[in-house]
Amino acid sequence: MRSASPIDPSERIGTIDILRGIALFIVLIINTATEFRVSIFEQFLPATKAAGLAGQLSEAVILALHTKGFILFSFLFGVGLAIQFERLAGDSRRFTLMVRRLAILLAIGVVHLFLIWNGDILTEYAIVGFAALPFLYGPRWLLAAASALSLGLFIASPVLPPTISFPDGAWIAHHVERARQAYGAGSFTEILAFRVDEVGYIAPLHVYVLPRTFGLFLLGALAWRTAFFRPAGSRRLLLVTAGFMLAIGAWMTIAAARGEAFGWPLNWQGRGICQSLAQLVLAAGYGTAIVVLADHARGRKLVAWAGPLGRMAFTNYMTQSIILSLIFYGFGFALFGRLSLPQSLAVAAVIYAAQAAFSAWWLGRFRFGPIEWLWRSLMYGGLQRVPAIAHGARHQV
Repeated sequence: MRSASPIDPSERIGTIDILRGIALFIVLIINTATEFRVSIFEQFLPATKAAGLAGQLSEAVILALHTKGFILFSFLFGVGLAIQFERLAGDSRRFTLMVRRLAILLAIGVVHLFLIWNGDILTEYAIVGFAALPFLYGPRWLLAAASALSLGLFIASPVLPPTISFPDGAWIAHHVERARQAYGAGSFTEILAFRVDEVGYIAPLHVYVLPRTFGLFLLGALAWRTAFFRPAGSRRLLLVTAGFMLAIGAWMTIAAARGEAFGWPLNWQGRGICQSLAQLVLAAGYGTAIVVLADHARGRKLVAWAGPLGRMAFTNYMTQSIILSLIFYGFGFALFGRLSLPQSLAVAAVIYAAQAAFSAWWLGRFRFGPIEWLWRSLMYGGLQRVPAIAHGARHQV
C-alpha cells in the first residue's frame, strides 16, 4: 500500500499553478477595489460614473473581471480535490485524510473570517468541499449531471423563489456609511467588533452563490478526469472554443450592464440570468485561453511567472488580506473610502508584483509556502520536508 504524503512539486501540473496564479491576481484586483477600498455592500447602491479616461478604463476592468477570479478559483479547488482524491486511491485512510484536509481548511477559514477579513472564501470552500467529496466516488456522468444541475439552479435563481432575504437600499446606504466610520477610523478592537457583526449580513451572499461554487467544484473534478489540462491533441479546438466563449461572454456582460439585448430591454430577472451566464462563460474563456497558452512552449514563457504564485496561492491569499487590512483600515494607513478606483488597481498591481518576486524566491528554497506547509503537516499528521527540490526539476504539463 502506498503511504500517504503530499505531492512533490516536481509532479505538479504546471498549467494548474499558472492558472491559479493568474486567478489570484483577478481576485486581488476585485477584493482591493470592491471589498477593501469600500464596503462590500457599496456595489449594490446606484453607481456613479468615474471621471476621466483612467476612471472609465478602471470600471471596464472591474466589469471584465468581477467574480471571474472566484469562479476560476472554485473550478481549480475542484481540480485540487480530484487530484488529491486520485492520488490517495491506494491508501485505506483516503476518506479520513480528505475529511481532515477540509476540516483544517475550515478552521483556518474561520480564523481568517473573524480575525482578519470577513470577505473570506475559505470557509465556504471547506463547507462545499464536504458536500462535493461523496461525488468524487462516482463516475464522470454523475459529476457532469450534478454540476449541470447545480449551475443551472444558480443561473435560473432570478426566476426561482428566493432562498435568502436581502436588505433594502435604505439599510445598505446606512450600513455603507457605518462601514466608512468603522473601517476608516476605528481601532483594531472597534473594527473587529464591526467585522464580526457584519458576518451575519454577508452570509446570505455566500448562500446565494453556493450552487455555483458546488457546481464548479464538480466541474473542476470532471475536468481533471478528462484531458483538459493535457490539450496537445485538441489545442486548436480549445483555442477556437476560448475565442468563442470570450466573444459571447463579453457581449452578454455588456448586454447585462446596459439592460438590453438585440434592442430588447431586459427586466431584472433577464439581467440577472444574463449576468450569471456571462460571468461563467467569460471566466471559462479566460481559463481555456490560459490553458492553451501555457501548453505552448512560447506561450508558457509569457505566463510562467504566475506558476510560483499559484503554488503558494493559500499563503498569498491570506497575506493579501493582512496587507490590504493594514493599507485600508483605521489601525493602519486608514485609506478606506479615500482611494479612487484607478488608485486601488495600482495598489493591487504593486502587491501582486511583490508577491510574484517573493513566491519565486521562497520556492527556490522551500517545497511549499508557509501556510501550505502547515496545511499539509496537519493533514498528514507529521512535519513535512521543507527544502526545495533539485534545481533541475520541472513541472509536468
